[in-house]
Amino acid sequence: MKQQLENIKEKASLELTDINTINDLEAFRINYLGKNGSLTAVLKQMGKVSAEERPIIGQLANEIRASLEKEIAIKEKQLIKIAIEKELLNGTFDTTYPSKNIGGTLHPITIVQKEIEDIFKTMGFIIEDGFEIENEYNNFEALNIPKHHPARDMQDTYYLDNGQLLKTHTSAAQNRIMRKYKAPLKVLFPGRCFRNEATDASHDNTFFQMEGLMIGEDVSISNLIYFMKSLLSEVFKKDVKVRLRPGFFPFVEPGFELDINCLICGGEGCPTCHQSGWLELLPCGMIHPSVLEMGGIDTEKYTGFAFGLGLTRLTMMKYGINDIRVLNSGNLKVLKQFDVR
Repeated sequence: MKQQLENIKEKASLELTDINTINDLEAFRINYLGKNGSLTAVLKQMGKVSAEERPIIGQLANEIRASLEKEIAIKEKQLIKIAIEKELLNGTFDTTYPSKNIGGTLHPITIVQKEIEDIFKTMGFIIEDGFEIENEYNNFEALNIPKHHPARDMQDTYYLDNGQLLKTHTSAAQNRIMRKYKAPLKVLFPGRCFRNEATDASHDNTFFQMEGLMIGEDVSISNLIYFMKSLLSEVFKKDVKVRLRPGFFPFVEPGFELDINCLICGGEGCPTCHQSGWLELLPCGMIHPSVLEMGGIDTEKYTGFAFGLGLTRLTMMKYGINDIRVLNSGNLKVLKQFDVR
């Protein structure tokens, strides 16, 4: 029986090299490993094998089966790849043909992001993108946050083994964008950010921001306030109560915190706003001259403002979602409410 198994293995390996289609491969699998296949037929004769030889034969049969299954899997991948390449070369596979509508919904954060992008496009802003993995220079030093600056402690950064990090704010793209577009510029860049912090109704370790930069001659705080009010009135389709208070951020001077009256509780106080009636939504301010200089901008000629909109929190306020963790949960009961088909 041992010789029978060896013969099956040798014969199968030779046949496998000549197979050129998926259908032939499936026939091969059935012929050797199927219910009535060659290998199965031999194993049905195990009762005739002596007790001493049975473990040896059984182990050999299992090794041959495992080997054939592995070779079939490898061959299948090769044949699928060849078939796809052939279709592409022959022009029988149209990559531009629209797919079937299989349903689905946009995530609420995506809906709000697209809406804000459209608003800022009408105001002349370019939409850019940033990296999720950044270096320390862009995430901190180019933003006037040198090594050992206490402001780094506020960001609870995830560092990677190679010395890079997961960006803690969309501001990490500021230096790259300034050098790419020079001044004057108006750029909006959304992105996902990461911080190692405790989660609660309004904090999560993964969240989305929307960063905006406007740099030009005679840009002032009044320009900043105008754009922020325009944004919020367009998003909420109504006047919302906001407050502007001083805030410290090393990359802006002066810096502000723009808070929105909590729309979950109407300002009465709830877990989402930590019972304060207000939710921190939009840190902003005039770009610090040092940050402009590091971005290659002439500070004698240009000024600018920057804002970092909390996109996740804005989504919560717009749709009345009272817990930030819902948005990263993958809960289909939540997402199906945002059917845009």
